[in-house]
Amino acid sequence: MSKHRSGRSTSRPVGKAPVAGLPVNKNDEVMLDIIGMTHEGEGVGRVEGFTLFVQGALPGEKVRAKVLKTKKQYGYAKLLNLVEASSARIAAPCEIYDQCGGCQLQHMDYAAQLAWKRQLVVDNLERIGKLRVSGGAAGGDAEAAQTEGILVRPTLGMDEPWRYRNKAQVPIGVTEGGLVGGFYARGSHRIIDMETCLIQHEDNDDVVRKVKEIGRKRGITAYDEESGKGLLRHVVVKKAFRTGEMMVVLVTNGERIPHLDEWITEIRREIPAVTSICQNVNTKQTNVIFGDTTRTLWGNDVIYDYIGDVKFAISARSFYQVNPAQTEVLYGKTVEYAGLTGNETVIDAYCGIGTISLFLAQHAKQVYGVEIVREAIEDARANATLNGMDNVVFEVGASEDVIPNWKEKGITADVIVVDPPRKGCDPRLLETILAMKPERVVYVSCNPSTLARDLRVLEDGGYKTVEVTPVDMFPHTVHVESVALLVRNPCQVDTKSLL
Repeated sequence: MSKHRSGRSTSRPVGKAPVAGLPVNKNDEVMLDIIGMTHEGEGVGRVEGFTLFVQGALPGEKVRAKVLKTKKQYGYAKLLNLVEASSARIAAPCEIYDQCGGCQLQHMDYAAQLAWKRQLVVDNLERIGKLRVSGGAAGGDAEAAQTEGILVRPTLGMDEPWRYRNKAQVPIGVTEGGLVGGFYARGSHRIIDMETCLIQHEDNDDVVRKVKEIGRKRGITAYDEESGKGLLRHVVVKKAFRTGEMMVVLVTNGERIPHLDEWITEIRREIPAVTSICQNVNTKQTNVIFGDTTRTLWGNDVIYDYIGDVKFAISARSFYQVNPAQTEVLYGKTVEYAGLTGNETVIDAYCGIGTISLFLAQHAKQVYGVEIVREAIEDARANATLNGMDNVVFEVGASEDVIPNWKEKGITADVIVVDPPRKGCDPRLLETILAMKPERVVYVSCNPSTLARDLRVLEDGGYKTVEVTPVDMFPHTVHVESVALLVRNPCQVDTKSLL
């Protein structure tokens, strides 16, 4: 029978001494109190001060785990069994949840997910940004937060946090049984075949299932990453929730698709909602999904959807938020923080296809959008025309180059909105914001750590972060979006309007 000391089992094989003085070694079995969770959803436990990360363990649990790997400062362990379970633990409804890497938090109650995501934002603001967060309970008083610190609101979640994704990007592989398609297994490029995904719209499941069936029947080969051979790489499906239109994109390693007419006929017959079938050709040995060439095989070049009252044309390679319900929540909070009365000039950095710009243009006098991707700006201009909005100007280029040029031409902004990629804002853009001195900055973030880093720079430059609202765009995953409001003169902010 094993004995326990300081949270550690003595079940280590004879002769297996700890490496470099560590308290545990590979294959040790340990008893752990889980004291937290990483941004990747792994439980955090400690043995004699040494940190172990345990996939599937939740804060507040006591678990028995087997050490898989050790490094100098930390290690990884496999959950063997629960000794004491968290009250937040639930049975994951997905049959392949333990294998698939698409979700990380299905075993956690949704209310607990929302609370954890808020705390993740708070921890990053304090640890990375060295920013003071209001000490009150979640959702405390905005007026008090001005003197006490940043108010971090409760995470805005969904009433029904399932079947919310409007886009599926499914890698295709092969097994002895033929074509398979699904998400990658955790930490690998091994494809877990999937018939149903509980965070995808049901119609997306139907299309992927049908494409795999056609491919198996017609002997279509799947792309092999190692050899660079095989035809079908990915199936991308886009679903417009408001209009019901659907687009299917077959990403292929070559121009020719055998039995193409039969593919089109069968997809149209089985899924009548499909209004566009496209092909994207990607012959590069890369894990990037899309290549440079896209053509329409049948139907329309785009599908249409709405965010609020704004209509958007979505092409095969357009970036469009994957959770339409929460996108409206996210953009609504952005407009609220911008404090628009109809007289303001707004600059939207990283504007993409103009989604936030056009949302803001409904409430502002003039909006200027800038984006470095030329195709995105072309889409943004088309979307402005589609909605009859003439108070929006879009320009191609890096924000940190374009915005100073606008300033030289006499264009000044009352509000600057930024929605950067995960790496956060370019340092030169932050310098540009500080030089232009808008009254408000609204920072939309998909990464709490780079948000915290950039807020610190803006605070050091004279801005005050008033409040941050996390928004759950991706339930059951570890990702969280946030919207932050910064002002040059906090005394002029009507904090009661933010309650």
